[in-house]
Amino acid sequence: MSKADKNYTIDDLQYLMQRLREPKYGCSWDLAQNYQSIAASTIEEMYEVIDAIEQNNLDQLKDELGDLLFQIIFYSQLGKEDKAFTFDDITTAITQKLLRRHPHVFPDGTLESKSSGLEADRELAQASIKKTWEKIKQQERLSKGQKGIMADVPRALPATIRAVKLQTRAASVGFDWPNTDGVYKKIDEEINEVITAVNYLDGLKAANEKVTDEALSSANTHVAEEIGDLLFSVINLARHLKVAPETALRHANNKFEQRFHSLEKTADKHQTTIEVQSSATLEAWWQAAKNQ
Repeated sequence: MSKADKNYTIDDLQYLMQRLREPKYGCSWDLAQNYQSIAASTIEEMYEVIDAIEQNNLDQLKDELGDLLFQIIFYSQLGKEDKAFTFDDITTAITQKLLRRHPHVFPDGTLESKSSGLEADRELAQASIKKTWEKIKQQERLSKGQKGIMADVPRALPATIRAVKLQTRAASVGFDWPNTDGVYKKIDEEINEVITAVNYLDGLKAANEKVTDEALSSANTHVAEEIGDLLFSVINLARHLKVAPETALRHANNKFEQRFHSLEKTADKHQTTIEVQSSATLEAWWQAAKNQ
């Protein structure tokens, strides 16, 4: 068997990481890293995994998952060196957590235990599972001294994902719209508040020297707050409709990018540029790109 054909295990990967961090013979770059310095790479690798999934590129997904796994191996090596935790501690903790959160599968809390099987009504079963899951998570938070429904929602999450988590936590204790009617009304209300805030800001700007910089800054901040409220309400609508807003926005970004690229190609065909076109021409080209 050639070196290229050899299969490696998680133990081999851990040993490789240990070698990279070996003080005398390791890699100088890997030796210079710490938890904070590789955090950005972890986020990057996570998004590359998502990108491979969205492209349905399974070969790329395999590679990207390997890169993401290596991040975990890296953290576990740092933890081992600090005598804080090991890779086995990580796998033990997540296994214990999943056993605890799946009493409908592991009734005795052990890998060997089995339930009597899924309920006939799967939708009802899922609702029951979700309720139990949230209850168990709340108990876990309390055991860690984390009080409050919103405890432990990471602030470093992308804003759309964190908004969904905050809304879901609130909904778990009944603080939620019963249906989308209330959400649509809330969106309308927030749009009107944005318009009011912008009109007020425009009025201040029109006053020129009569308005202080402090007043303008305050008005700008208020506009930003109102837009934030509007975005939060739209995300709430997505949650009610069971649409992942982060994914939906990523798709919208891709769609916009493709259509704008079509505009550029159209301009090239006419041996011109986008910058010199009228609004009417750009709108016509945009509609043509949409029709494609």
